[in-house]
Amino acid sequence: MEQSPAQPAELSQRLGETGYLADDELATVTFLALRMGRPLLLEGEPGTGKTALAEAIAQTLEIPLVRLQCYEGIDATQALYDWDFPRQILHLRALEAIGAAGGESVEEAEKSLYDERFLLARPVLAALQRSPAVLLVDEIDRADDEFEAFLLEVLSTYQVSIPELGTVAAAVPPVVVLTSNRTRELHDALKRRCLYHWIDHPGLAREVAIVRTRAPEVAAALAEQVVRVVQQLRAPARADLLKPPGVAETLDWARALHQLGRTELDRESAAATLGALVKHREDTERVRAALDRMLG
Repeated sequence: MEQSPAQPAELSQRLGETGYLADDELATVTFLALRMGRPLLLEGEPGTGKTALAEAIAQTLEIPLVRLQCYEGIDATQALYDWDFPRQILHLRALEAIGAAGGESVEEAEKSLYDERFLLARPVLAALQRSPAVLLVDEIDRADDEFEAFLLEVLSTYQVSIPELGTVAAAVPPVVVLTSNRTRELHDALKRRCLYHWIDHPGLAREVAIVRTRAPEVAAALAEQVVRVVQQLRAPARADLLKPPGVAETLDWARALHQLGRTELDRESAAATLGALVKHREDTERVRAALDRMLG
């Protein structure tokens, strides 16, 4: 594990070396989460770089990233562990085949079925076992209240109990990053456990810098023109878009235009590559009309 940064500015610099450009506030709250051993809860619109920050932290600290993707209906089993039932059946049949010669008791046979070699570690357990690691709990707002309560318990102790094996505790608490698109409000108990930061879309200068850093092959003029258009599409006047483009879409659009050999933005190429920028038919029609006004 790489030594933790001594100051927020150093963390910002090291994140930048991975291609993630954090502003001062985000670098500071991330630094404090690392130094205080607190989970970091990131909320914001999709595509603002919440997941990418967890990936950058793992790369900066040179530790594994373990990702738990939340979804409606997820429960503790999907997050913790399961048993490899097919292998247990094969093991049981092998015991039956050699039962007479081996002389193994029924109790010993049952105990051997729940050996650690048959344990399938899901993300939360895997993070505890592999720690130091970064545990990314992505889109926690998609899970239900019960799962949120379970997660809060794990984050309070950084250990889980497996009835057949005992307690598994992290030797070093993992770095925990939770993300939320705020489709629902999270409970105050979970928020109190975390340090919190709202990630907004970047301003013009920083988004241009992100494109130049993450997609250096894109011409400088094209990168700036693409970002200027995207910034206008996100403006309050364009609030009719079902999903305003995030930074990820900005990067995809710039790269798509580069693949077409463009060094500057023109209306024809912009309209032809909208599939990289917007993902809804209604948004495509609205953005095409906006491009007519901006680039016509």
